[in-house]
Amino acid sequence: MSNTIPESCTVHPAPCTQLKVLGNKTEYRQDYAPEVLEAFDNPHTENDYWVRFNCPEFTSLCPITGQPDFATIQIDYIPDIKMVESKSLKLYLFSFRNHGAFHEDCVNIIMKDLIRLMNPKYIEVTGFFTPRGGISIYPYCNYGQPNTEYEQLAKTRLFAHQ
Repeated sequence: MSNTIPESCTVHPAPCTQLKVLGNKTEYRQDYAPEVLEAFDNPHTENDYWVRFNCPEFTSLCPITGQPDFATIQIDYIPDIKMVESKSLKLYLFSFRNHGAFHEDCVNIIMKDLIRLMNPKYIEVTGFFTPRGGISIYPYCNYGQPNTEYEQLAKTRLFAHQ
């Protein structure tokens, strides 16, 4: 076995000069704030790979009662040209804390904001909301770039989702 890395697998430094949140004092927004999301260039566009974010402390408010809802939000995506910067994602997810939205809305809003930010090849967002009133809700949504194999992946995963 050889320990050399093939030339096709070169390591690219991720340019972070355009990032504003990372490395600066953290300011937590108290309202829904998609503008805090930041992206950087994918250093490995030559191959596909999965990225998973797990946020076990997500909170939002019921838009009817104002009661808090708690969830684990899981975001999986296959990047294309851009990737989401994790601290900005954390601040963005935190901005839902005082935002009134149904569980299903939360996961769809998150997915659509991330699509606008980075246009991934594929993305899925699942919310594992804790029971309130004796019922747990686990909304799931996904997206694949149109007219690509990722659009078919989205359909396949959606129809097979359990």
